[in-house]
Amino acid sequence: MKTVRRIELLAPAKNIEIGQQAILDGADAGYIGAPRFGARSTAGNSIADLARLIDFAHRFDARVYITLNTILRDDELRDAERLIHELYKIESDALIVQDMGITRLDIPPIALHASTQADNRTPEKVKFLEQCGFSQVVLARELSLGQINEIARSVQVPLEVFVHGALCVSYSGQCYLSEAMCGRSANRGECAQYCRLPFTLIDGKGNVIAKDKHLLSLRDLNQSDRLEELLDAGVSSFKIEGRLKDMAYVKNCTAYYRQELDKIFKRRPEYRTASTGHSSIEFTPQLEKSFNRGFTHYFLDGRTPEPIASPDTPKSLGEYGGKVKQSDKNTFTIAGLTSIHNGDGLCFANNKGEFEGVRVNRVEGNRIFPASRIEITPHTVLYRNFDFEFDKRLSRPSADRRIDVEITLYTVPGGYALYMKDECGNHTTIREDAPHETARTPQQETQKKQLGKLGTTAYSALKIDIDLPDNFFIPASVLSKLRQKAVESLDRIRRIAYRTEKRQEEDKTVCYPQTELSYLGNVSNRLAEQFYREHGVTRIDPAFEIKPSKGVPLMFTRHCIRHMLGICKKTPAGSKFPDPLTLLYKGQKFQLHFDCKACKMTLYKKDFL
Repeated sequence: MKTVRRIELLAPAKNIEIGQQAILDGADAGYIGAPRFGARSTAGNSIADLARLIDFAHRFDARVYITLNTILRDDELRDAERLIHELYKIESDALIVQDMGITRLDIPPIALHASTQADNRTPEKVKFLEQCGFSQVVLARELSLGQINEIARSVQVPLEVFVHGALCVSYSGQCYLSEAMCGRSANRGECAQYCRLPFTLIDGKGNVIAKDKHLLSLRDLNQSDRLEELLDAGVSSFKIEGRLKDMAYVKNCTAYYRQELDKIFKRRPEYRTASTGHSSIEFTPQLEKSFNRGFTHYFLDGRTPEPIASPDTPKSLGEYGGKVKQSDKNTFTIAGLTSIHNGDGLCFANNKGEFEGVRVNRVEGNRIFPASRIEITPHTVLYRNFDFEFDKRLSRPSADRRIDVEITLYTVPGGYALYMKDECGNHTTIREDAPHETARTPQQETQKKQLGKLGTTAYSALKIDIDLPDNFFIPASVLSKLRQKAVESLDRIRRIAYRTEKRQEEDKTVCYPQTELSYLGNVSNRLAEQFYREHGVTRIDPAFEIKPSKGVPLMFTRHCIRHMLGICKKTPAGSKFPDPLTLLYKGQKFQLHFDCKACKMTLYKKDFL
């Protein structure tokens, strides 16, 4: 008999409202920023708001993880310590952390998850984190299915992977471009996203290979059709990126992945959802209708011909809308199957190769009347990056979540009793005094209807048994009181039964996989240094943010510009463009180095060489 694995769908939340909605749409857990120290510095939330979200999530046995995934300076350690105590008091389920100095703070036994910012790419690294007491590890986005499986076979700790959303072109936690250029550290939640800028690429002879293209900008991740393979590879938590995304994005993506996972669980009973309750979605989720730059599986299958970059624009493309059939000064017609609505947003590449957007003022059949004058030619490909009707639907309440309960009503001396049991086996019995009276007509259907009125609660009646003679009369007020008290009692019992996971014990004898740490170790405080030295590291360089290193790579990535442009050094075309290749942006020069054996690209700021 196969062991049943609890599988987690993990949704982002910019604020409490989005977090609650994600739970209603079927998320088993949400991740959200605390007031400070999150990798999205603009997505912080008050302790009071976090407490409200946690209370709401725990009704459904859903978890809330707090992101404290920046590196810390020495002068921030005590503030972080105080914050963690506050987060523990409100029963946060875990902290997502990058800085190992947190493990040396005087903090309560709150569970720790290792952020993807900790650069978790090898079985050795993940095993080490497991032995150090981390109860979940977020894997690097660049890993292939085989690499994920190799890690899963080496550890027992649950593995979390990103399955949807924006991609960092660099290995997470290994990008220093923003810090070097403008003092905004990606490791401190302040990334300026230089990777989304337009660059000109020249070769070693000064020849222009590409001009004003977004050569470091990646498409968005979409593994929705690969979930079962990831499950079988050993993944336990499926993470949607988007702590800066709006409500509509989170609703749409969460609902879509919920439905896809549920389809698998229906066929594969060895997998089950990690929370309780079932969600009812009142719209048809469609991933292509939410912000996206085009989709990619990234390196799930290794390096393939599938495009992973979005060189024409870093903005949302949305869904394919068709091609322009003909145009005049004020209108154009579309050939395609997509139904365009008044108020929709369209985008296209103009005659300069630049992406341009336009709002639809009016539609008559396949003729589009844009809200502003544009120049557009026949055969131009159109994308719809804003569906007015779809967005309007998502702006209204569109999901509900209920926990199934079984109800039994029966007599006791001097009154009646109501038994209520939820889908987890939690149960309660409530008694109410009332005379036993009979009626001339059958009463059971009326009684069932009254007991089933659970509309404002978290429950829905899966089964109602009336263990009484059919002609027993019970006043509606008595039935309402029994139902209300049973709901309140079951709420309390479920709340008491809920347990937050505690931090696992750290094995202080285990050695870190390396004995030396360069700036790539991101050691920015004395306690992080203490952690690594206690685990056998003998040489530790300070983080780039503490002491900028000269002549070192500012970005490490599996994305290869040569491969993208069809000029790989392993091909005849590659020899036409000699190294070094250089990216140019407003007078700034960034030199590219290619490690073809490892299939990896690094980026240097040229004046650092």
